[in-house]
Amino acid sequence: MGIVERKEREREDMRRLIMDGAKQLFLANGFEKVSIRNIADAIEYSPATIYLYYKDKNELLFALHQQGFIKMVQEFRPLLVLTDPFEKLVQMGRAYIRFAVENPELFDLMFIMTAPMDKLDLEEWEEGDQAFGLLMHVVQECIDAGIFKQHDVRATAMMIWSAIHGYTALFLRKRLGMFPDCDRQMIMDDAFNLFCQTLRHGL
Repeated sequence: MGIVERKEREREDMRRLIMDGAKQLFLANGFEKVSIRNIADAIEYSPATIYLYYKDKNELLFALHQQGFIKMVQEFRPLLVLTDPFEKLVQMGRAYIRFAVENPELFDLMFIMTAPMDKLDLEEWEEGDQAFGLLMHVVQECIDAGIFKQHDVRATAMMIWSAIHGYTALFLRKRLGMFPDCDRQMIMDDAFNLFCQTLRHGL
């Protein structure tokens, strides 16, 4: 391995260390209570080192969001080969739930944790747009196939995402206490199946 390649690998390793430290502190203490110095102390480096990679903690949060959405889109991509658009939509919903259950901390940081979103609002958010764009594409396929009636694609995609996200957040946040532990996954699966059938017959 050459000097350039080694230095780049070292930079990537440092970025990963900083992001892992920031993620754990954001989740444990909340975004507002975490400082760059806190993160530096956690990974045993100076704040100056972190500033070589990220200008502030907002940029760090944005990088963590990028990481999460890239990973989630990777879960969706294999499903795009399915020819039945409604089945593709159903499997995307299942992939979303699976991603959340398998990556609860990352999901919490992406969607649940209270934090300022100005970085996401002001910048070209390619990863988030890509994830939602895939959903809109599949919704449009369902409309073109006559599975859904003609509706605004963006609004329909938002309604679908909001419903699936709601089921998932309730499950992860343990807000299904009215059901026994052993039944909660089954209840969520049944609710998701019912929602899918409602979509097919009601939209």
